[in-house]
Amino acid sequence: MTALEEERATELREAQSKAEQLFHDVEARGLIRPGITESSLNTDIYALAQEMYGITTYWHKRIVRAGKNTLLPYAENPPDLTIGEDDILFLDLGPVFEKWEADFGRTFVLGSDPFKHKMRQDVGEAFAEGKRYFNETPDITSSELFSYAHSLAEKFGWEFGGPIAGHLIGQFPHERIADDKVSLYVHPKSHLPMCSLDEKGQKRHWILEIHFVDREREIGGFYEELLTVS
Repeated sequence: MTALEEERATELREAQSKAEQLFHDVEARGLIRPGITESSLNTDIYALAQEMYGITTYWHKRIVRAGKNTLLPYAENPPDLTIGEDDILFLDLGPVFEKWEADFGRTFVLGSDPFKHKMRQDVGEAFAEGKRYFNETPDITSSELFSYAHSLAEKFGWEFGGPIAGHLIGQFPHERIADDKVSLYVHPKSHLPMCSLDEKGQKRHWILEIHFVDREREIGGFYEELLTVS
């Protein structure tokens, strides 16, 4: 790896580390609690991120989903729900740290419902399996990784909840193709080799996102972080 590529990987790793610490503090400070709305929690997290890191820029909308809203993928904008006593919820944030993007998602469970706790555990284990498969398959395409992520949902006894299983990440704003929601995503119709170089001749860095749902129980879980940087 060249010095430039090592620097890029380091910047992405550091951005993710800060995002992970932000999530830890969200939980440690008791911001995730019953009786408040998703939008209220979103506002509290924004204030904490600004306090901790001076973050005011996010490269995508901040997602807080609780209860039945956890069934819905990113593109949806469901009604604002109140977090319940025995609830499941997930956060999906895309903060920008000194022009480097992070994209981090985790699931949280309030109460002792075994299916909700299993969901939270399973999305984390599935992410680890997906990352391992990616690293073991150097010629993998986006559609092949999507298919594998989809198969993991079946393996763990859930349904895959999203139309994609990840996307490109990088220096803000990262590489994009206008009006193209396929090529630079972990999408079933994208046949792009994920280890191919970008338009600048640099290594592409990717996010893997795992979204499992159980439509009968109206619960979902989400886990997201860097795929190409350890």
